[in-house]
Amino acid sequence: MTRVYVCNCFRVTEAQVAKHAEDGACTPRQIASACKAGTDCGSCVRRIQALLGRGACPRSEPADQGAPMLAGMAGLGELEDAA
Repeated sequence: MTRVYVCNCFRVTEAQVAKHAEDGACTPRQIASACKAGTDCGSCVRRIQALLGRGACPRSEPADQGAPMLAGMAGLGELEDAA
């Protein structure tokens, strides 16, 4: 089996990036935390972004479901007043 390296500095393969994405790492920074890829010379960061954009990172639900972002924060002012 041929190994395709994404990060030559730390010898991280496409398969390893895909595995980390399956485990929940969905950004280059999260991939870097998992395996150091992208933390030395940085030349692989765009490749990691491309791999993540091609479906290596499964989404369990759509990112935007139409609900206002601050809808769940209605009681925030009450918490600030109590502090």
